[in-house]
Amino acid sequence: MSDADPHQPEILISNRQDLPVDEDRLIELARETLAGEAVSAGELSVSFVTPDEMADLHVRYMGEEGPTDVLSFPQDGDEGLLGDVVICPAEADRDDTDLGDEVRLLLVHGILHLLGYDHDDDADRAQMWARQELYVGVR
Repeated sequence: MSDADPHQPEILISNRQDLPVDEDRLIELARETLAGEAVSAGELSVSFVTPDEMADLHVRYMGEEGPTDVLSFPQDGDEGLLGDVVICPAEADRDDTDLGDEVRLLLVHGILHLLGYDHDDDADRAQMWARQELYVGVR
């Protein structure tokens, strides 16, 4: 799904898995998050993948075995490309939380990573979690 508006970032969705995701609502959330972080242009790719595809990406790019729930791939230096957020809804669904809320949280989490946020220490974690809560309203 592509939706070109020259006054805001373009959000490209690729859904390669079977669990339900509300693509329109997630595009809206991605735009709100980017606007809140003063990003007014560029292209963001969001992919929803199976556990097998996520496990392959996880080992290939992070050197860690098994699937994870979200990965972010910034596009440093590429014209207009913000980066890629890859989400595995099946991994998100393993928690005792609402799948829709968890996918929304993972989307914002991934976008914040693309924008330079991290959670390596307590101060960075507190800042990132506060931004996530602002945009998602959970956790």
